[in-house]
Amino acid sequence: MLIKNGNILNFQAGGFVRQDIRIIDGKITEIAETLDADKNEEICDASNKYITPGLIDAHSHICISEEGRGAIGDDCNDYSEAVMPYLDTIDAIYPFDSAVQEATAHGVTCACVCPGSDSVIGGMNSVIQLYGRTVEEMLIKRKAAIKCSFGENPKKAGYVFKSRMGNAYLLRKCIEESLDYKYRKNEALKRGDYFKRDIGKENMLLAIDKKIPFHAHAHRCDDICTAIRICKEYDIELVIIHCTDGEAIIDHLAAHKYPVILGPTMYPRSKLESMSRSFKTAGILNKAGIKICITADHDVTPIYYLSVYAAQSVRAGLDEIEGLKSITKNPAEVLGIDDRKGEILVGKDADVVIWSKHPFDYDTNVETVYIAGKPIRGR
Repeated sequence: MLIKNGNILNFQAGGFVRQDIRIIDGKITEIAETLDADKNEEICDASNKYITPGLIDAHSHICISEEGRGAIGDDCNDYSEAVMPYLDTIDAIYPFDSAVQEATAHGVTCACVCPGSDSVIGGMNSVIQLYGRTVEEMLIKRKAAIKCSFGENPKKAGYVFKSRMGNAYLLRKCIEESLDYKYRKNEALKRGDYFKRDIGKENMLLAIDKKIPFHAHAHRCDDICTAIRICKEYDIELVIIHCTDGEAIIDHLAAHKYPVILGPTMYPRSKLESMSRSFKTAGILNKAGIKICITADHDVTPIYYLSVYAAQSVRAGLDEIEGLKSITKNPAEVLGIDDRKGEILVGKDADVVIWSKHPFDYDTNVETVYIAGKPIRGR
């Protein structure tokens, strides 16, 4: 298929450039100022349209907290224990969640599905494309990160420990037990002895061995600092989720340079941790050299707000190109899927969104969406 005459988002060029795109077998194979159509090749005329990569929400509960299904469709949190690294969101994803269709209709093609934040460790994140009838068809990356949480949510969940001190202890305890498990496993293997695998500790070792990061739910500045402190103690990679109080500790964040998944912002200040939320935070963090992604945090707010959040952040001071990166290129890099997603480049998946106007224009519409080259209807 050939998409012609569109204004394509090109980060290397610093903006939108009029180019043609060729898609073959779900991949972008050619990009040039002018490409001639092959015989019998399907042509999409994108004259005067704007073309971006598919949008990516780096923190979502889509497909595990289903729209309109109440408790039956809510698999976001499991209250069995405070520490559950053995849980995996891949086993709770429901491909027919009605939110998927709404997401793609607004240009969102990929999401990182995370457990909820009511446990100190909630389980494993999964990265999915928002197309497919089975989890296997949707899956981009399994066990992309370990979800851990600080602050109000695990405090109020009713576990044995009900303080920030207690929850930090539980996280350290799990890490220490996993390090001990690693030592005993290695010693047993050296001797050729049988060693019983522990799913949760094997998952923890992925973070301890720096293969995946912690995704740490933290709104308040002291909770953000605790997440940084613990990850520094054990040399674990970290992505800070929400970071609502980020402006208050901007120098500390800038010194450590951990990526931030920021948001959501358009919801009532329903708890103390959200009191300082602001669209200005994205621009402030970006100017400090911190890589930011913007999230709608579905189903806290609808995933189709994603481009609106980025646009509002630009209005509040974030650079426009950085705003576009925050919902495309940056989340792809933070999630470790940038070999396939996040930019319109030769060799990457053909996740392409055609907009009637600039994506941040209040009057724009998504006209066509392609996921891995497959056409998905827009609004």
